[in-house]
Amino acid sequence: MAELQRRVAQARGRSPADLVIRDCRLLDTATGGLRRTDIAVCGDTVVGLGEGLRGARVIEARGRFAVPGFLDAHVHVESSMVTPDAFERGVLPRGTTTAVCDPHEIANVLGAAGIRYFQRAAESLRMTLFVNLSSCVPATELETAGARLEAEDLLTLADHPSVIGLAELMNFPGVLAGDAPLLAKVAAFADRHLDGHAPLLRGRDLDAYLSVGVRTDHEVTGLEEGREKLEKGMHLLLREGSIARNVRDLAPLIEEASWMRLAFCTDDRNPLEIRREGHIDQALRRAIAAGAPPIPTYRAATLGAALAFGLRDRGVIAPGFRADILLLEDLETVAVSEVICGGTPVDAAFFEGRAHPTPEGYGSVRRRPVGADDFAVPAAGPTTPVIGVLPFSLITEHLTLELPFAGGRRHPDPERGIAKLCVLERHGRNGNIARGFVRGFGPITGAIASSIGHDSHNLIVLGSDDADMALAVNRLIELQGGAAVAAGGRVLAELPLPVAGLMSDRGLDFVETRLLALREAAAGIGCTLEEPLLQLAFLPLPVIPHLKLTDMGYVAAGPDGLRLLTG
Repeated sequence: MAELQRRVAQARGRSPADLVIRDCRLLDTATGGLRRTDIAVCGDTVVGLGEGLRGARVIEARGRFAVPGFLDAHVHVESSMVTPDAFERGVLPRGTTTAVCDPHEIANVLGAAGIRYFQRAAESLRMTLFVNLSSCVPATELETAGARLEAEDLLTLADHPSVIGLAELMNFPGVLAGDAPLLAKVAAFADRHLDGHAPLLRGRDLDAYLSVGVRTDHEVTGLEEGREKLEKGMHLLLREGSIARNVRDLAPLIEEASWMRLAFCTDDRNPLEIRREGHIDQALRRAIAAGAPPIPTYRAATLGAALAFGLRDRGVIAPGFRADILLLEDLETVAVSEVICGGTPVDAAFFEGRAHPTPEGYGSVRRRPVGADDFAVPAAGPTTPVIGVLPFSLITEHLTLELPFAGGRRHPDPERGIAKLCVLERHGRNGNIARGFVRGFGPITGAIASSIGHDSHNLIVLGSDDADMALAVNRLIELQGGAAVAAGGRVLAELPLPVAGLMSDRGLDFVETRLLALREAAAGIGCTLEEPLLQLAFLPLPVIPHLKLTDMGYVAAGPDGLRLLTG
């Protein structure tokens, strides 16, 4: 009551506003107009627009553009490789004041305990972190995860204020097959937001997927697919991740007639790109550079995203809305020069003096060391499936190739860019090791290993030398998660990620330094990909077509869904 009375008094000018932003050019996302004005803020809420407003504190905009804070409509914070508080330090100065996260990476390792950690972390942040509940733990039955969450498990988490609804239904083949446990989760959240994930889905199958209540998709692969999904009522989330990027391709969809059905997201973005290029601000730059009109682009990134999730308190700078405000030098280059989050300017002191919860998930790599012989590939002949990596794409090719064959074993062929690929179960469930091959990383002469392997996050390693592969994997076991590059019997670079094998507890600076060293080491052993670790991380993800490798073996996507290959 007292706070509401303060707002009314400041809005009517009977007392000075807590904060006034003077002489800005306001981008009105409600109308699409631009106008010169002052902005008055009481606490965390905008209470006035106009000229000559009085404030106890004044920020001189001097004609800078004022736009609402950006919303990341779909993100896995774990992919930043740091804990939520460090993620906030990375993205908030870039203008991302709200993020809708799906913690299914940590959930697939720790189950409900991982989601509860994220909910506690959200309470400690000053940016808004919504924590949607992970719908696919495990993502499919064709891999071994560290946990399993059924509908009743998710319902115990649903009353937390950070929860909007059910996170991405990435097992769309399960939806189409009428999988009962999966549809039980959908039914349990039928009156809340249902997030989608449906690459290449079209026609009657898309109709069936949408009929269960799915409303969004960040996996659109082309313009025609995007137009069909818009026509069928979906809200499209244009993605600018580190590997998966569709903003440039989908930029022609951003128009005056469609922005309210669009938003932007990062999904999985490496901390190097966050620090050096940006976050949602980079997605807007990419769209505008591709020809999207600036004002509809900003409206999509703010009010469009708020509309997608029914967020009624943000996306517009107007009385009664949350005071998440960005000051920009220029709209086309998205030059964010100042950020106000919940009515407070974001500076060095903004992040201090807050307690954050102790991370969950130490000691999550439960696997005995391996030897070089564990990576041998016994076979009857040289012909085998091979995963074909497409740079900056989660979709892979399903190739059939002849490989070097000797002593009853198939071998990698570095000169043709074909490496051995193995996935090792790491949750202490069954000890599985699956063996296969991948083309597209370059003429690898050593090994690259990681404990980030979407979505069950088993250990994954590729290379041309079995001894180096074993060395890299065993180092990850010692580190309790992370990434390593090995060659010639030595570990050349490593990044410890002890929090569930996914995140560092040492902040962005530490991770950035180690990632640069890993990239350099990977290039030194022949890797030609710009971002090898994230590209590697998606090779065990079976719900993305067309061929993947889980700890159970090759998984192929076909017209009848997913299936394990034999032989």
